[in-house]
Amino acid sequence: MTVTVEDVRRIRMHEPERISRALAERPRGRLPRPGEKLMVIAADHPARGSLGAGSHPMAMGDRRELLRRCAAALGRPGVHGFLGTADMVEDLTLMGALDGKLVLGSMNRGGLRGASFEMDDRFTGYTTRSIVDSGLDGGKVLLRVDLADPGSLRTMEATARAVDELAGERLMAMVEPFMSRRVDGATVNELTTEAVVRSVAIAAGLGGTSAYTWLKLPLVPDMEAVAAASTMPALILGGEVSTDVEATAEGWAEALRHPGIEGLVIGRALLYPADDDVEGAVDRAVGLL
Repeated sequence: MTVTVEDVRRIRMHEPERISRALAERPRGRLPRPGEKLMVIAADHPARGSLGAGSHPMAMGDRRELLRRCAAALGRPGVHGFLGTADMVEDLTLMGALDGKLVLGSMNRGGLRGASFEMDDRFTGYTTRSIVDSGLDGGKVLLRVDLADPGSLRTMEATARAVDELAGERLMAMVEPFMSRRVDGATVNELTTEAVVRSVAIAAGLGGTSAYTWLKLPLVPDMEAVAAASTMPALILGGEVSTDVEATAEGWAEALRHPGIEGLVIGRALLYPADDDVEGAVDRAVGLL
């Protein structure tokens, strides 16, 4: 029986115990075979108060529409997994959209967009224990390093702890590192090759083991240098919605040619494409793999 968004509302109100049962019974996904690339849909932005997509500042504020778009993307051939916070994972699990998919839980969402404490990115989402209990395949951590903000050091320490805890459970620890700074009070990620290489070096050294660490990295001019900065598997993130679809696709395709770049993890660029064709955008991205 198909579960709709309205059904999810009713389940949350009257049968919340069904959520844990659905998570336990969900058919698990698997990593692609050697030589195959990975495609993951991401939707953890809302929990950090970041709701904009393209020119629409509140695009992700409509949960019904966001779930519809996620389900449509996850239903396309060649999509292997999903990355999100517990609310999204639970809703999509009830809807059956995560059956047979890899699922990564977003762990730190406390660095709210625009907040004075944005770099002190507390772990307010999944914990390693809840990731295990929910039957997920790993956790994702955002690490923005601002050398002028002590909050980054606290986030680094918590990230290292999460890397160790996830490795202890033999689960993927996906770290998304950036070198960041404040410009007129707003946080800006430095999207230069040098900055990304430096962030990779920092992220790779976190924790007592890196055996289960993956990296989630932005697209920058010299992806060969980025790929050479670590031996860890890396996925390329989608970033902001672009009106130049062809240029964006070319950038992803070029990055995927380098050893160590194992696939794509994309959110708004596929869920809210400029032409509003979610299925078409996903199919084009999968075609690059």
